[in-house]
Amino acid sequence: MSKLYGIGVGPGDSELITVKATKMINQLDILYTPIAHNGMKSTALRIATPYLNDKTEIKERHFPMTRNVEERQKSWEAIANDVVKDVKSGHDVGFLTLGDTSVYSTFSYIQKLVETQIEVEIVAGISSFSQIAATLKKPLMLDEESLTVVPATKPIEEIQKFISDNDNLVLMKISSKFSDIFNLLKELDLLDNSTIISNASMENEKIIPVADLNAESKIPYFSIMLIKK
Repeated sequence: MSKLYGIGVGPGDSELITVKATKMINQLDILYTPIAHNGMKSTALRIATPYLNDKTEIKERHFPMTRNVEERQKSWEAIANDVVKDVKSGHDVGFLTLGDTSVYSTFSYIQKLVETQIEVEIVAGISSFSQIAATLKKPLMLDEESLTVVPATKPIEEIQKFISDNDNLVLMKISSKFSDIFNLLKELDLLDNSTIISNASMENEKIIPVADLNAESKIPYFSIMLIKK
């Protein structure tokens, strides 16, 4: 029976992808992937390319990066309708997502729209924050320590509470609010406890101690902060 496969392709390096994911990618008839802004392959497609077969049809779709819920919903519904048609036509369809399919993934919204109409299978991937811990050679948590993963788009007051209540904190999507976060960490005397990894596992990966930056520093889009108190 044909299915929709939600496939996590890991943080960036094409070798950091599971054996199961490579097998699924190789058997796909159709693959849905985001349209890259620079006219090149999306990061997820670049990661998956070594494992694609020559007959797979690539369908690039626009996923609006906006907080307008109605605009995003309209886009998701159009893509979901296309996916359902493809699967019901007898095709194995793939949907790639960076990192893991269950962590801040657009796939979760598509899944919700299609899962009552077609069969869905999810293939987990290595999360970006697991990779940054490996890069830094630091455990995310030990013994009874807590770990919380938070989008930096939350109000700064909520982020402060998360920092206060947890031993270890992963802050996703930090580029959009770095100035506020930097000032908060400075106020809490946690600059030396905080590290940014940008473009994890990619050729242009950078490890950036937050203490070396200032509130006006520009942070690459694919950046995550690890705070270890």
